[in-house]
Amino acid sequence: MIQRRAEAPLRALLADFPAVAVLGPRQVGKTTLAREIAKSYPESIYLDLERPADVRRLDDPDAYLRAQRGRLVVLDEVHRVPALFEVLRGVIDDARESGHRTGQFLLLGSASPTLMGMASESLAGRLAYLELAPIDPLEAAAADVPLDVTWLRGGFPDSLLARTDGASFAWREAFVRTYLEREVPLFAPRVGVAALGRLWRMLAHNSGGILDAAKLASGLGVSGPTVTRYVELLVDLGLVRELRPWHANLGKRLVKRPKVFIRDTGLLHALVDVEEMDGLLGHPVVGPSYESLVVETVINVAGPRFHPYFYRTSAGAEIDLILARGDKPVIAIEVKRSSAPTVSTGFRQAVIDLGIDHACVVYPGTETYSLKGGVEVVPLTGIARVLQG
Repeated sequence: MIQRRAEAPLRALLADFPAVAVLGPRQVGKTTLAREIAKSYPESIYLDLERPADVRRLDDPDAYLRAQRGRLVVLDEVHRVPALFEVLRGVIDDARESGHRTGQFLLLGSASPTLMGMASESLAGRLAYLELAPIDPLEAAAADVPLDVTWLRGGFPDSLLARTDGASFAWREAFVRTYLEREVPLFAPRVGVAALGRLWRMLAHNSGGILDAAKLASGLGVSGPTVTRYVELLVDLGLVRELRPWHANLGKRLVKRPKVFIRDTGLLHALVDVEEMDGLLGHPVVGPSYESLVVETVINVAGPRFHPYFYRTSAGAEIDLILARGDKPVIAIEVKRSSAPTVSTGFRQAVIDLGIDHACVVYPGTETYSLKGGVEVVPLTGIARVLQG
């Protein structure tokens, strides 16, 4: 099993909160991580709410869950039984009264608006959230999976660890179909699945680009607000990231629309019909794909200590990724898929304008060195050191 970076913070949250929700797309590894965590708790209970037998055990959920006091109860696919949230509130509060204050429930589900809304209303102050992203290149490298394999196949475990590239590609194609045919109707029954599928592919061809809802709407034959709603759904499901622009009062005209990324590069490649590395290297999406890989990896490694943004002015000054703490940008990252990267004058000027102390270029090489002006060139595998500095 590949060691997940989320394991340590998840254990810490369970030690501090009565309930923790792990959110992420299907097949991202939530169940595997939860089962590993549950081994540390005596007589833990695991219920898969897609299994009729497990659902029947909750015919009287209040009585059943109260009988498990002192145990960690894992509820998988919890969004399928929304009535549970009201029950959990009473069970948690009574257990806290009797001294069982933490580590009562581990909830697994997709980060849907429905789940987040119901949980926030019913379990305010009782529930912590943790997002589980696909396996990133640093986690994969620790298990001796080459970076190029992770880039091509993405970080969903069944795709990443497939026997061949062809088997991995077939898994991802099936994943896309399953999401459109099964998951989207579950979370958003009024969404036009065919139009959403076309939008998902259009976003893949422009991953890392500025969101132009009007242009996408014209291509799909729908309204701009419909495109915005569909993008928000893909964001909520953990499949797409909207990277917001950094706004600063610098007297400059700034781009104010978000960038949109397909979060998992394996899914990106399936959506644009790229199966092998040779095909990727000759495809127009190769540069945006590498930027997507770096941006997602950096955000995943950085964790909640940093808030991610990008920066672009109408004059062309640009920073691919800014990591901020509070209201101060502290790290500027440029992404270059070149063995000998350089940075533009616009990047250097943007760093000066924003008062950023640490600027670096992430590239596919293996060495770390400095460019003029104190810009550090680092491989993706060295990004953790930059974030700790």
